[in-house]
Amino acid sequence: MTDTTARAPVQQPSAVPARRVWTVVLAGLGALLCSLDVVVVATALPALRADFGASLSDLEWTINAYNLVFACLTLTGAALGDRFGRRRMYVAGLAVFTLASALAALAAGPGQLIAARALQGAGAAVLLPLTLTLISEAFPAEKRGVAIGVWGGVTGLGVAAGPVLGGAVTEGLSWQWIFWLNVPTGLAMLPLAALKLRESHGPRPQLDIVGLLLAAVGLTGLAWAPVRAPQAGWGSAEVLGALTVGVVFVAAFLGWERSRARYPMLPLGYFRRRAFSTANGVAFLTFMSLLGSLFMITQLFQLGLGSSPLQTGVRILVWTGMPLLVAPIAGALADRFGNRPFMLGGLVLQATGLGLLAWQVQPGVGYGRLVLPLIVAGVGISMVFPTVANAVTLSVPPADAGVAAGVNNALRELGGVFGVAVAAAVFTRYGGYGSAADFVDGCGPALWVSAGVAAVGALVAALAPAHARAQGQAARRAEVRRPEVSRARVQG
Repeated sequence: MTDTTARAPVQQPSAVPARRVWTVVLAGLGALLCSLDVVVVATALPALRADFGASLSDLEWTINAYNLVFACLTLTGAALGDRFGRRRMYVAGLAVFTLASALAALAAGPGQLIAARALQGAGAAVLLPLTLTLISEAFPAEKRGVAIGVWGGVTGLGVAAGPVLGGAVTEGLSWQWIFWLNVPTGLAMLPLAALKLRESHGPRPQLDIVGLLLAAVGLTGLAWAPVRAPQAGWGSAEVLGALTVGVVFVAAFLGWERSRARYPMLPLGYFRRRAFSTANGVAFLTFMSLLGSLFMITQLFQLGLGSSPLQTGVRILVWTGMPLLVAPIAGALADRFGNRPFMLGGLVLQATGLGLLAWQVQPGVGYGRLVLPLIVAGVGISMVFPTVANAVTLSVPPADAGVAAGVNNALRELGGVFGVAVAAAVFTRYGGYGSAADFVDGCGPALWVSAGVAAVGALVAALAPAHARAQGQAARRAEVRRPEVSRARVQG
């Protein structure tokens, strides 16, 4: 069998800088679209509730349908890129995402919108992990931190622009236009990606079909349970059944990958590396805290404090806009000082900011008392975004960057699903939508929980290796020691 990693043509040195620039631009734009659609719906939730007569469950699903499918298929997306070509699958994922955006804009009810959001998640599951893989393939380890810092900054732009854009479009046009805007952007990117990105493949010449199915079913079960628990109850047959299915299938997946898969989609030995396991734990807890708090804060400003959708987006920009300013700097400094200080410090700041915000939340609170907590939390997440991605990709051999990115993105999105579900459960326990005071009563405890999750994340970050250089050296040594996939490819 021909070595699949040798398909890309050799490029002249003069072409390398231009290729790297296009790689960062297109990877950043892909990440921008995916991150934008995680949060752009948030400020439109009250409008959706009014337009469709949507329930709290419907509102959760407009966010969680995207996150759930994203989380459950992102390992599949990374594996497809390794097998069929990362550029080819980037283009395919972008095309699906663009089509799904048009279907979301055309939705006539909450059911259609939720289905379109699920299809968007499928496109993003292919698209987003390949953005990191393309960067990792284009840049050597010693220069990767700057590139991933730029990627983190652009991802932060999506987080920053989402609430503002969603608010402005919802108030000035209609909520449908938050999805229509993706369509011309995606159509413009498609030919550029096909022409400007370099094709590359991973080290596995065959798809691990059994592993893909086991992982998809297992992750779906684990994510379904917390999403449905607020309505069905944690002790219901549905939730307990979903948890059981999730645990059984994930255990079967791990057993298959450990001993049966010829070309495992997830080498389990990577989880024995502190760099890999801690970075993925940090990613899960960061997004659990972030998405849970975002779900509550965007509604707090509108339903609890009386702001319009546009005012809400602008006022929380001091929180969501920080990654655009801080993430590139944190990514560059991590090349020198390591990822751990920024992951640890960032989560401490996120926990502190959300705790201060929860403490201040009360009926009639002025915006001025909320600014500082929002800024502190925003600086915190800005430090985590690029450094956790850098830590994950540096902890494995370069050929497995797609696998690492897929695992990381799966855990990020699962964290987001759990975050929204837990925040909604706490909110309904202590408050409701009956009045502004009722909403504030439930919002405060939900934000305290999000702050606590970030604090747990800081404890995990403290266990990470001290310096990124040691991670990169370990990954290179592991690549030399790990000949089994290459042997299988040659023998096949």
